[in-house]
Amino acid sequence: MVREIRENELQALLELYLFLHETEVPEMTDRLRETWTAVLADPNHHIIVKEADGKLVSSCVCVVIPNLTRGVLPYAFVENVVTHKDFRGKGYATECLAYAKKVAEAAGCYKMMLLTGSKEDSTLEFYRRAGYNSRDKTAFVQWL
Repeated sequence: MVREIRENELQALLELYLFLHETEVPEMTDRLRETWTAVLADPNHHIIVKEADGKLVSSCVCVVIPNLTRGVLPYAFVENVVTHKDFRGKGYATECLAYAKKVAEAAGCYKMMLLTGSKEDSTLEFYRRAGYNSRDKTAFVQWL
């Protein structure tokens, strides 16, 4: 089942992020709880999850961003695409990305953007098959 995350699933999401780039589950601090509350309260912030075998096995974030150009149409940004290593190759991340596209379409977005730090051909091809291209924009990142 692909759906939006539930309030009581923060711990499971943080554990799934260990297969993204995290090295440990963060401590449950006030800052973490406040951030979680803010994310859940934001109608433009969507954490999409795939549940299989009673656990969260894949996820992505889709944020709808209001915009003053392109006819005042919003755009969507996709980030934190991850699948548990034991569940890869089953199409779960593809399902999450398809759900994100439905969210963006329902919000009237004119485009979706996604960044990846991966240079792996298989990962880049995965995003191409999901409908993304690397020809239209050039991404730059400045770490703070």
